[in-house]
Amino acid sequence: MAIMRVNLQALTSRVGITRLFAIVLSCVAFSLVASTEDYGGAYGTWCMFTWCFCFAVTVLIVLLELLELYPKLPLSWDDFTSAFSMLAALMIFTTSVVYPSTFITSPCNSDKCIRQAVATAISCLCFLAYALEVGLTRAKPGDISSFLSTVPGLLKVFEAYVACLIFSLLDNVNSKPGLQWCVAVYAICFVITLLIIILTVGRCLAYMPFPLEKMLVGYNALALVMYLTATILWPLYSFNNTSRPNPCGANCWWNKRLGVTFLTIFNLLAYLVDLVYSTKMVFVPVPT
Repeated sequence: MAIMRVNLQALTSRVGITRLFAIVLSCVAFSLVASTEDYGGAYGTWCMFTWCFCFAVTVLIVLLELLELYPKLPLSWDDFTSAFSMLAALMIFTTSVVYPSTFITSPCNSDKCIRQAVATAISCLCFLAYALEVGLTRAKPGDISSFLSTVPGLLKVFEAYVACLIFSLLDNVNSKPGLQWCVAVYAICFVITLLIIILTVGRCLAYMPFPLEKMLVGYNALALVMYLTATILWPLYSFNNTSRPNPCGANCWWNKRLGVTFLTIFNLLAYLVDLVYSTKMVFVPVPT
């Protein structure tokens, strides 16, 4: 008869304790918001999905490590958990900004508003828990056994997530070739970056018939140049001879294009840092 082993270190280690805090905080956050019955619309649905998704996946990770079942999975566990903790931190951070700006009104003196404010504070603490997990599981300098736990690997998750945010803000760009090129840049870089993440988690990169590390450096350089063109062309074609409408609400095209502008700059900087770190990892020997 097979004996199931229980690894209590999954709960008592620093990473395990951090995950337990994240589980409790995300659960409290979506429970408080659910009690207000005010989370309708696209933004409210996104916030509830984020808290529930992070809660469910973190519980699954803890259970798999507690029962030592994760080695049976056909994936790189360290890469998967590193990528998820980074993704969860980004999703919770976005939610902690979007939810109060959308649902909390001033003055905040009703019972519902107080619960919304507490949920926002809990969500911010949940973000800190996931950010701490990212820091605890990040690879030491020179260690590339788990690529997605290195700085370039974590930046890959950041780049893909920011691209998703950009896609959510795109609206009516079919009329201008410059904007169409920018959308192509976002789509091409997103697909390649997501493919790198999936192949890494699936332990498929080792089967590539070319030097992977140098290929990643070349891709980062190409993506940097492409995003540089988008950083110039997007605001040039979006705001040329146009002014901000008045009024301009949450779904105003001008605000969306301004958001895309800033997100494009964020990804440009991310690819720049990614290129620097990737080049250092490949071409600069680590002293022993």
